[in-house]
Order: sequence, then C-alpha cells, then structure tokens
Amino acid sequence: MSETVVVIGNFDGVHPGHVEVLREAQDRRPDLPLVVVTFWPHPVRVLRPQQAPMLLTGLDDRIALLRAAGADRVEVVNFTREFAQLSPEQFVTDVLLPLHPALVVVGENFRFGHRASGTVHTLRELGRGRFEVDALRLVRFGDEETCSTIIRDALAVGDVAHAAEHLGRPFRFAGIVAHGDHRGRELGFPTANLPVPRDLACPADGVYAGWVTRLDGRDGHGAALPGDDEPARWPAAISVGTNPTFDGVQRRVESYVLGRTDLELYGAPIAVEFIARLRGQVRFEGIAALVDQMSEDVRRSYQILDA
Repeated sequence: MSETVVVIGNFDGVHPGHVEVLREAQDRRPDLPLVVVTFWPHPVRVLRPQQAPMLLTGLDDRIALLRAAGADRVEVVNFTREFAQLSPEQFVTDVLLPLHPALVVVGENFRFGHRASGTVHTLRELGRGRFEVDALRLVRFGDEETCSTIIRDALAVGDVAHAAEHLGRPFRFAGIVAHGDHRGRELGFPTANLPVPRDLACPADGVYAGWVTRLDGRDGHGAALPGDDEPARWPAAISVGTNPTFDGVQRRVESYVLGRTDLELYGAPIAVEFIARLRGQVRFEGIAALVDQMSEDVRRSYQILDA
C-alpha cells in the first residue's frame, strides 16, 4: 500500500476549522492520498453518556461533508469502551500504522489514548522515524475560535445566523419525511415533517425561514430527475417544536414549502437549511389566531428568502 496523509478528529459538523485542517494536509503533501480518521459514536456518548453533546450531523452526512472537503477516504473507527482503553502506543499501532502514513495532521489540542493521555508531543515521539506530525491552530471567526460547541450553543438559543457563521454554511437538518397529524394541509399549509432524534442537534423551538431540498434524485412528485439535473431547493417556513396549540408531545421539524400544496414527499429524504429565526414557539388560543400568524410567517419568509 502506498503512503498517505492521515488527518484525525471527530469532525462533528465539518465546520471551517475542520475544512482548513484537511486543506492544510493536502497542501503539505499534494502527491499523497488524504485519509480522514473519525470516530463513531461520539467518544463522550460512550464514556459519559449523560454529558454527551447533541451531534451537528449524522455519520452519513459527516462522511459526505469530509469527502466534499477533499478526503479521498474516510476511515470510521468504532469507538467502544474497549477502544478507549488503548494506550497511545496501541492507538498508533492499531489505527495509524495500517494506513501507512507519511504525515499525520491534527489540531493543536489533539488528545488520544487511554484517559486522553497522548498529546501532540506524544504523537511526534511515537512517530519518530515512521511518520511526521503537523499540529494546526484552530480557525477563528471574529474573536471566537470556531468549534462545534459554539455552534451547538448558538442552535440551542435559535441563533441560526451565528451558527452559520461558524459552520461556513447554513445549519442543515436531514431526515426521512414522516406522516404527522395532517393538520397543516387542513389549514392550507401542508408540511414535510421530520422527527428530531434525541442525539441530533436542532435549532431551538420556534419558526424559521429556510430551504428544503429533496435528496434522492427525484422531483417534488417522486419522478426521477433527468440526467445530471440538480434537485430543486425550495423556500420554506419551518416550525421546530411540539405544536403546543394542539398539545403535541413529539418534537418535529415541520417545513411548509412556500406556495406549494402539490408536493409528495412522504418517505423521501430531505434536508432543511435554517436561514433566519422569525419567532419563538407560541401556544395559540384558537385555530384562527394560529392561521393568521402562519400567514404572517409565510409573508416574512418570502421576504427574507427573496423568493
């Protein structure tokens, strides 16, 4: 097997800091294939599940984003309690050496091995005579270092604009469209509903303007798109929450594609991008008040999205 450049990290969200690490790795050795090593599930979910962070992307999205950022191959390490017991020396032997690295690139705060006992210095010592090690500084946005925690914190208060600044793109929530209560269609605003898994990050409850894209290469009625046609990206008013007006209990992302009542999306994979927060979640006293507010949400979404 030929030599490689190996980049290691969790890469949750694949934000600009992560992308910069991959870009720098490519620039160091453009002659070698770039292999990204990531971990699934998140180590904290295995070691301290009660403190596990909400993930910004599922594994499939993470892999796709890493490949889009330049990875020739993504190696997913199954993180278990047994794996967490590996010493730094065993980590290098079991994980890195089989990839034949000429260069290993990590962030300056990289830790590895049992109880995170390995540092960048440790990695350099273990790689001496076998591979080189580069440690990169974290990317900053304004006066903040970009990291997944900042993005999660922004989403938790509904600040999708700040989350997008640190992600380098709008926050995207993806899933399979499920049947809801069908009230939206009765009210004139049919929605595509995505359940919110307990381990995935999602913006705070409220209403947002954003975009919806179908991900399976089909149009809004389920017909295959011809040739290399790009999928449509539809403007939408998006509600996140439990629908308290109707005493709902399941948290969902419900997207009304502006001006469209003809879409057939049940069972389809879609992505929802959040652009701007319109308001918080409200419990309305009656259907008439709800419909009036939904109409206003739609008007503002048209305006914000210039749709």
